[in-house]
Amino acid sequence: MRAVVQRARDAQVVVDGSTTAEFTGPGLMILVGITHTDTVADAHRLANKIFELRIFGPEHASEPITDGRRELSASELGLPVIVVSQFTLYGDTRKGRRPTWTSAAPWPIAEPLVAEVVSALRNAGAEVGTGIFGADMAVRFTNDGPITLVLEVGDHAPGATP
Repeated sequence: MRAVVQRARDAQVVVDGSTTAEFTGPGLMILVGITHTDTVADAHRLANKIFELRIFGPEHASEPITDGRRELSASELGLPVIVVSQFTLYGDTRKGRRPTWTSAAPWPIAEPLVAEVVSALRNAGAEVGTGIFGADMAVRFTNDGPITLVLEVGDHAPGATP
């Protein structure tokens, strides 16, 4: 399972002219890709890792931070997140100019696992907006920092043991 996590100042997802998710102020824009071997446990591990990433500062807090903490997570600050399914994260461009998508999991595998990431984030206390799985979406956000991280969990992740 792969995610691109971006610290954002604002974000919005529009499908067929209707906004399906948005936030103003600080939060996280998360693109999630699923491969064939991913599991529900991977979805939970990814969600927890994302929500606990310490990539915010005290300036992102809605109330002053007085205890000296400098590196804070979306969880600690109660910040919103948007999750968008993104099968193209598993596009392979090693040969030629046309990407192949063979590493991306098919819809019946991917959709419930993306939903599981969303569910795990909500269970952790996140306010979560989403796109619509498989839809053509317009995703707009302002990257803050800019901070963009690529996270991987599962058997295929760097450093994973078979």
